[in-house]
Amino acid sequence: MSAVPFLAPVVLEGRHVRLEPMEATHAQELAQAVRDGELWKLWYTSVPRPEAIDEHVTLMLKRREQRTFLPFVVRLRETGEVVGQTTFCNVDHDNRRVEIGYTWYSQRVQRTAVNTEAKYLLLGHAFDAWQCIAVEFRTNWFNERSRAAIARLGAKQDGVLRNHQRLPDGSFRDTVVFSIIQSEWSAVKNNLDYRLGIAGSQRGDGGRG
Repeated sequence: MSAVPFLAPVVLEGRHVRLEPMEATHAQELAQAVRDGELWKLWYTSVPRPEAIDEHVTLMLKRREQRTFLPFVVRLRETGEVVGQTTFCNVDHDNRRVEIGYTWYSQRVQRTAVNTEAKYLLLGHAFDAWQCIAVEFRTNWFNERSRAAIARLGAKQDGVLRNHQRLPDGSFRDTVVFSIIQSEWSAVKNNLDYRLGIAGSQRGDGGRG
């Protein structure tokens, strides 16, 4: 078993991004990031409005205290700007399973290397440091861009949870579940290494996922 404490806050850094444990002091930067593209207007996502960022961050930090979430802000190494967030969530401590979710990015960094590298860093920490047996991804059936981005990571679709959640407008969400299991991580890592190598000289692939 790994000596790295499971779900302990950690800074994860790559060539393009730095993932920092979310703190209350990040609220203003997150509010600025979410305005780029007015991401909260996408009805099939749960991106917070700028005026609700403080409440959102408070909730994320409360869930971290409960050891069910580990939220990060995503910061560009080149400019130092915060351009989104991502989270380890829905944690199964006994079985060492986690989900990567609650992810969104400013519009200008979508379809760049940002998402790919952020997922690479999170997956590497989950499998290599925490020795997780599986990492899940979940998204709305109608979020076709997110579904495609998750599949490109190398995750496989497990199934669809129909009428899984009630949305704020009263409609029901069908949730598509993907996962990468421990035995697949080596091949997935090789694929992401290759894609990030290309992204070093050409604008890489990103998006919401």
